[in-house]
Formats: sequence, structure tokens, C-alpha cells
Amino acid sequence: MDDRELLTALFRAAVAAADPLNGIRANLPDPPQQGRTVVVGAGKGAAQMAAALESLWPQPLSGVVVTRYGYGCRTRSIEIIEAAHPVPDEAGLAGARRLMETIGSFGKDDLVIALVCGGGSALLPAPPEGFELADEIALNEMLLASGAPISAMNIVRKHFSTIKGGRLAAATAARVVTLIVSDIPGDNPAFVASGPTVPDATTRQDALDVIEQYRLPLPERMIAHFRSPAADAPHPDDPAFARHEHHVVASAGVSLEAAAKTTRDHGLQPFILSDSIEGEARDVALVHAALSREVAQRGRPFPRPAVLLSGGETTVTLRGKGGRGGRNGEFALALALAIDGHPVTALAADTDGIDGSEDNAGAFVDGTTARRLRALGLDGRTLLAGNDSYSGFEAIGDLFVTGPTGTNVNDFRAILIR
Repeated sequence: MDDRELLTALFRAAVAAADPLNGIRANLPDPPQQGRTVVVGAGKGAAQMAAALESLWPQPLSGVVVTRYGYGCRTRSIEIIEAAHPVPDEAGLAGARRLMETIGSFGKDDLVIALVCGGGSALLPAPPEGFELADEIALNEMLLASGAPISAMNIVRKHFSTIKGGRLAAATAARVVTLIVSDIPGDNPAFVASGPTVPDATTRQDALDVIEQYRLPLPERMIAHFRSPAADAPHPDDPAFARHEHHVVASAGVSLEAAAKTTRDHGLQPFILSDSIEGEARDVALVHAALSREVAQRGRPFPRPAVLLSGGETTVTLRGKGGRGGRNGEFALALALAIDGHPVTALAADTDGIDGSEDNAGAFVDGTTARRLRALGLDGRTLLAGNDSYSGFEAIGDLFVTGPTGTNVNDFRAILIR
């Protein structure tokens, strides 16, 4: 097995560990004794979660979940709606309405099982009264370009919504059990998909603080909304949530442990740096590169050979126009420039199979990447300045393409130092 085959095996082990089937099985609620059971959900792995639940549930099920275009799968009785991600569209707006309508008629003897995973924030647009989908799209685009971490973005999103921030669960009298595949550093369940069924204690003032910190150029009427009680989301102590519960059934930490085991199975020593790294992708790459060079040159702080593993969710501040590529491509390109000439091979990829809005999960890099780019007349620094990592990796054939994986525990990074 060569280095890239090994890194691919580690990625596959991480994704397999995030398969929601085992986690759902371990956290399956008891069926209601008298009432009905309905399923709602959203996220890039929501369809696969629905199929897994159907295979385990002993009684009739109905319901609807929203997932990204191309991420659907076959289910028996749960309807799958596909919508746009990362920028919301009309299909997502209709899907959010369907979720609210679906649970609205259920009572205290009924059970709602909510299936929630990463991507649900964009897939469930539901702007406040007086605003339109175009307003939520504009806000989402500003957030994506701002460089704000996902937790900060979701504070803003849940205070500009009629479904996020626990509002979906508050719309039913039924008991709600939420099963979560976490893509959030730290696994705060209220921040996955902006918590449609899990409230948290953040306030509209917290949202205003994020808007100010990241200098989001919001129109005045949108600022006025965030300053008004209309932006308030229900708090965790609201009686509406008294009978509800939630469980994280898969996370980045579990996936990195699986990758570490596979590393040991191949006779190499893994070192998990963290499962919750945040920050600007290119800056995070520089830290990983410095550590990799130290190992390569001096055998410290880890002995050679070593495999460094990390997860979390980095961010990208858009600096150019027309560039292609997501945060893992940006990380990989910055890493390639910083390990030029060193005996290092790395893979950075999104566990859902799509990095940003392109068709790749991420990219491979090694100590020859920068040189191979230069041989084609491409300057890695120019590509990085234009947020155009995809074009560079496409040119040298180093894109990592998997297609949709059916789960999402965010970034996966594996760095092999010989």
C-alpha cells in the first residue's frame, strides 16, 4: 500500500465509524404505547439516517427529511426532499414548511424522532416574518465569506429563522427525541444544523456581537430585526422542551479513533492532535506544516514515521472572486506550500464527500506538490490568494473525489511523515 492508498484507507475508516446505523441503534427510543411516530430531519446525511432508522424501527413510520441535491437514498416510508447547499433555495424553503406542517398535528401521546446532521442550517431556510428567502440567502452568503467559525455563524442563523434554535421542536406537543451526527467542534448539539429541535442559551445580543465582530454588512432593517424581540429563540428552560431529549450518535472524535486504529493496523504510530480544530484554513495549515517539518527534520515531538490526525471545521475568508475550492482544498494548498521538499504526504477532506460546492471531498498533497504546480506554470501562492485551490489540484490530478458518503462529521486531516 503506497502513502496515498494508506491515507485513503484512513479516510474510509473514519467515514465508516460515522455511519449512523450503530449510533441510532444504541440510542433508539422506545415506541409510544398509544400514539404515532413521525420522523423529521435535515442535513447532508439525513436520508441515510432515515434509512437506518427504518431498518431498526419495529412499528410503522412516516415523516419527511431534507437533504442536499444528490444525497438522497431509497427509503420505504419516509419522504426525502432534496434542496440546495450551501446557499439555500426554494426547495429548502418548501422543505422547512413541510417539517413544521408534519409535526404540528401530533399530540402528547405521539413521538417525533428528529434526525439532524451537518448542512441542515442551509437546507432549512425559514426567514422571519417580513423577510424573504432572498434575505436569508444574502445573510448566508455574508456568513460564508466572513471567516466566522461555524458556531458563530449558527448563532446568527438561529436568530434569523422560524425553524432553527429549537423552534421546530417547540411547534409540537409530542415528545421529541433528536438523534444527531455532529459536525460541530466540541459536539454542542444545539449548534448542529443550528439546532432546529435543540435550544441553547445564546441571545440576539450574541448574534449582534457576531455581526459586529465579523463586520457583516447587513441592511438596517435586518439589524433592526436582530435588535427586536422577534429575533428571540426559545431557551432551554422553556416548558415546551421538558419531555425532549437528544443524543449525539456519531462525531469526529469517534471517527479519528477509528482512523488511528487503522493506522496501527498498518504498523504506524498515530497521533490525534484534536477533533475540534477551528480557525482560518490556511493558518491551521501552517501550524500543521510546522509540526510536520519538526517531526521530519528532528523526530520531535513525535518519532518518525508518524501519522498526525485532526478534525474540526476550519473556515475560509473569501479574498478573490471566481475562485473554486472549499476549506479542505485551501488547507491542503497552504500545507503544500509550507512542506515543499519535505518527506510528507497528506490528505485533507470533508467527511461528507463534498468540499464546499465542487465535486471533490478534498485533495492530496506531498513534498512535490508545489514543484509540480510550478512545472505547469501555476503559482501556488497566487492560487491561494484567489481562493482557487481546486484549479491547482485539478491541473496536477491531486483532487480527492469520493462522491456523497452519507454522513458528515466535518473535516478529516491525515499527515504521514516518513
